[in-house]
Amino acid sequence: MSDDLVPRQPQEPVYETETPVRYEVDGPVAWIIMDRPQFNNVQNSQMTYALDAAFRRATDDDAIKVIVLGGDGKHFSAGHDIGTPGRDHLVPFDRKLMFGDHTNRPGAELLYTREQEVYLGMCRRWRDIPKPTIAMVQGACIAGGLMLAWVCDLIVASDDAFFQDPVNRMGIPGVEYFAHGFELPPRIAKGFLLLGERMPAARAYQFGMVNEIVPRAELKDKVSAMAQELATRPRLGNWLTKQALNHVEDLRGKRTAMDAVFHMHHFAHAQNDLVSGNSLGGLDGAAMAKANKKAAGEG
Repeated sequence: MSDDLVPRQPQEPVYETETPVRYEVDGPVAWIIMDRPQFNNVQNSQMTYALDAAFRRATDDDAIKVIVLGGDGKHFSAGHDIGTPGRDHLVPFDRKLMFGDHTNRPGAELLYTREQEVYLGMCRRWRDIPKPTIAMVQGACIAGGLMLAWVCDLIVASDDAFFQDPVNRMGIPGVEYFAHGFELPPRIAKGFLLLGERMPAARAYQFGMVNEIVPRAELKDKVSAMAQELATRPRLGNWLTKQALNHVEDLRGKRTAMDAVFHMHHFAHAQNDLVSGNSLGGLDGAAMAKANKKAAGEG
């Protein structure tokens, strides 16, 4: 096996905004809002690192007691950016974890290194923030969007929200932060992944994935009231409570299961690359969106 590095592949993303994440403060509550509504808040590296900076800012500010994560526009997040002009997976960023630069790594090592940082690693750090976090979900919460919602302690959804992980269309067994078997009963999780169908918020609520459902017009007010109420609880009590439940999940195998599936995920990427010359199995954002809409009877 060669340890030789390779020349970086040129990539010149065209960003539609320099601020893909807004940071707003309302008393003791920080609002972190994804702001790529024209692309349904799909996550490129620019956005992911901006999210990390926003979470760090909220964590470092002692006046902030609760953090809300939301998305501007019609949808919470339609997943990873695999097709907009702002796709930037080959662009080096100032890394936040102890990994080398992915952009000069050969073969499957490039994607494996990148996703250890921007997907699995960052999501785990956000899950362990010592302050309560609330995901405010409207519209689509697809694939990478699930990861962002699932790292939060509470999820409040609008009545038109839906959840979906359709990446089995690419031959990939779920997104990188693989919490499916902990958010859903095993047989329901299998159907969710194998078929890749949309799960309405009402059904997600039945399985305990969602804490509350409200009409879309009432979503922000409901989340704001919940956040303000949480902010009245003892700071240490909030931290210890979420630590306790996170620890229970990890004792049940969440972290080790996630590690195992992350490697399966990257085996699937490598297989796709060998067979089709594309780690996504020849699909892009437009093709995935078209297939998802057709399956939902929308086109």
